[in-house]
Amino acid sequence: MTGTSSASEFDRGTAVVRRQGTSGVFDAELDAGWQIGGGINGGLLLALAGRALSEHLGEAAGHPYPISISGYYLSASRSGPAELRVDTVRTGRTLSTGSASLLQTTEDGRSVERLRVLAAYGDLSLADEDVRTSAKPPQLPPVEECISTELAPPEFLASANLLRRLDLRLDPASVGWALGKPSGEGRIQGWLRLADGREPDPLMLLFAVDALPPVTFDLGLYGWTPTVELTVHVRAVPAPGWLRIVHSTRNLAGGFLEEDCEVWDSTDRLVAQSRQLAVVPR
Repeated sequence: MTGTSSASEFDRGTAVVRRQGTSGVFDAELDAGWQIGGGINGGLLLALAGRALSEHLGEAAGHPYPISISGYYLSASRSGPAELRVDTVRTGRTLSTGSASLLQTTEDGRSVERLRVLAAYGDLSLADEDVRTSAKPPQLPPVEECISTELAPPEFLASANLLRRLDLRLDPASVGWALGKPSGEGRIQGWLRLADGREPDPLMLLFAVDALPPVTFDLGLYGWTPTVELTVHVRAVPAPGWLRIVHSTRNLAGGFLEEDCEVWDSTDRLVAQSRQLAVVPR
């Protein structure tokens, strides 16, 4: 899982290399190709920290998969070198808990923390058949009838390098905002896969929950929506194929909003859920 030899852009973008002579320090390179708005995409950063924790906890305790992971975004990450410091908080039979900090060195030589993470890790394969839910997968038009983000205005794509790494098809019913007619419901949904064909796995789900346009667009509020905190619950190892993703919000107050996400795999399983607190665009 380390190194940069993989053909997948996602694996290269989340690659970590353990620093020689250490057990919990990793080096990484943040690629500008994962930038959106004013910084590197928050889901990609969470997946990067998640990979370092997978390396650390998987090796030490046999718990390679994120079960629950929460990240607090302390400052905007930029392209360039980054350092991840991970630590084991507790090791148990079923779960291990770990922490991670992502840091970058600024131009004036200061070390600045960008992201702090606390996570519970386990082995998702042990509970793969135990699924009981009243949730229902979203009803989306076929992929070929949905709208590709390739059709987005050039000026928008210029500030969203991230979209070039995705094959994202949005439900036509949730893209009125692109025509200046947002529904006001605060809901955006669509199909997602990586453009290079890499199949989804638990780490990719940490990115997928933050890959769609912010639901503020459907409220008629445009601009960068910085994440304050993002929590993801990974419920199962996803099957190969397209993911269906639903983003929604029910409350906007005091300059903040929550954004809830469900991720369904190609077999109609709910494989991940998340909630993030974000700043309303100004």
